[in-house]
Amino acid sequence: MATATMTSKGQVTIPKQVREQLHLHAGDRIEFLVHGDSEARLKPITQTVNEVFGCLYNPDQKTVSVEQINEAVAQGFRKQNR
Repeated sequence: MATATMTSKGQVTIPKQVREQLHLHAGDRIEFLVHGDSEARLKPITQTVNEVFGCLYNPDQKTVSVEQINEAVAQGFRKQNR
């Protein structure tokens, strides 16, 4: 069983074992689900596809084909391996 100590500011470091098991990384959001007066659950918050859909869209960026993307990636690898 993993344990942690709360600081005077109410901060707690989530033990490494728990972070690894829940696949938590710096910047991830978590939710606390409180049950009664003596129990709480920690739940990672993940975003749905609908929440992130279109976040990379830029109307000023020109459209490129899959072939153009593949060629650009290939050129990048060729430059990197010289």
